[in-house]
Amino acid sequence: MTTSATLAAPPQVTAHQMQVARAIAPHLVDTPLAVQIRRLALWIGLSVIFVALSIGVDMTPATFAKGLSKLADFMANMFPPNAAGGEVRILQALAATFAMAVAGTFLGVLGALPLGLVGAKTFVANPALHFLIRRSFDVFRAIPALVWALILIVAFGLGPFGGVIALALTDIPRLAKLYAEAIENCDPRAQEGIRATGGQRRAAIRFGLLPEVLPVMASQSLYMLESNFRNAAILGIVGAGGIGFELEERIRIFAFDQVAWIVIAYVLCVMVLDLVSEKIRSRLVHG
Repeated sequence: MTTSATLAAPPQVTAHQMQVARAIAPHLVDTPLAVQIRRLALWIGLSVIFVALSIGVDMTPATFAKGLSKLADFMANMFPPNAAGGEVRILQALAATFAMAVAGTFLGVLGALPLGLVGAKTFVANPALHFLIRRSFDVFRAIPALVWALILIVAFGLGPFGGVIALALTDIPRLAKLYAEAIENCDPRAQEGIRATGGQRRAAIRFGLLPEVLPVMASQSLYMLESNFRNAAILGIVGAGGIGFELEERIRIFAFDQVAWIVIAYVLCVMVLDLVSEKIRSRLVHG
């Protein structure tokens, strides 16, 4: 008995399958010419968007060249750096800026802790209420510290107090969201075990939840302190005092060599704070 092999007809490819294949691997489906045309169209589109945005913000070659010329003069006048006998005053301003950052972070942490608990799904089971709380965090997170400072300085007057409150109001919704996410991601078995043995919810939070989330919360709070030290310098420019005020004052009188001295001192402080904070956060998280 003789058998003969029959060739199977090639499978038919539908239009939908071609679209899926083209989306996943266009270089395998399309011809080289089609790929080149698509890439060219993409680059042309991006170029048109960039040019339109540049025109909208007045970023023309002439403006750029003029700015570079002024920047070169500014940099030339900054060297050599010179404190002009104001070392003590500048160091005091740096200390005031750091104190503003610490106080703002501390108040932010105090306000964010209860809000973080309320914002976690594990404590607010109602989806509508949880959605409302988390979206309220987003609304207040959208307000930058500079806007808060401008409002509060009008209310409380010039000085670091308005800056501290502005930093705290900026930190509270940001930390509350981070705390809520940390609480939601923790292992619930420790809390369930305490509740199963007759413990109250307060005991479950204190002995089951906090030991697990506190290192993460502390790490996030330290990172916020780093950010606040930078923000505090900016707030000083609008009247909150500290190093920002000293910097703005010298820029206004064109004392660019003193500006360079302040910037160098400030950058060194930021580097030291970042290094110390990074080591502490690493120990808290990794043990």
